[in-house]
Amino acid sequence: MARTRTFIGIDIGDGIRKNALSLQETLAKTGAQVKWAAPESLHVTLLFLGEVDDRELHAVCKAVTAVAATEAPFVLRVGGVGAFPNARRPKVVWGGITDGADALQRLNAGLEERMFELGCYRKEKRGYTPHLTLGRVAGDSDAALLAAELPKRLTWDGGRFAVDEVLVFSSDMERGGPVYTVIGRAPLGAKK
Repeated sequence: MARTRTFIGIDIGDGIRKNALSLQETLAKTGAQVKWAAPESLHVTLLFLGEVDDRELHAVCKAVTAVAATEAPFVLRVGGVGAFPNARRPKVVWGGITDGADALQRLNAGLEERMFELGCYRKEKRGYTPHLTLGRVAGDSDAALLAAELPKRLTWDGGRFAVDEVLVFSSDMERGGPVYTVIGRAPLGAKK
């Protein structure tokens, strides 16, 4: 039985992508070893499903379409830089979501419920925090190099993007990192 590594997310547009790449280049000058997200793979994840039986993908895309239809198109703004678990011990460096976070929260909640009903998802203990993953830090000494730089980027402006659809992605691990392919598109549809 074939399975596809699957997640649900939204695109960020070329303007945010360009600004994120510039920020990655600036942060790379710290010398910290970070596995930076490739520009073409930058996105905001709504829900990570993991390995999904290929026979379930149609039902997943149909459920995503139903949830997306409940939310109106909105503007996403990316700004500020932070890290998980925190800026003093960064493991994942991210751009914050300043506008559109409420819409992303609603979409996440709706998707989580539908995917759980389909049996494609196990609810996570930690809550959903909308963010744009920029990179993953290699080790503790690299984290220390970045920790000094991140507070200087709290006012970073990543730009705006008009979101009008939710995407279902497959994720294939290649030698150079993950390659994401859009396997489903669901237009946002609620009228304001």
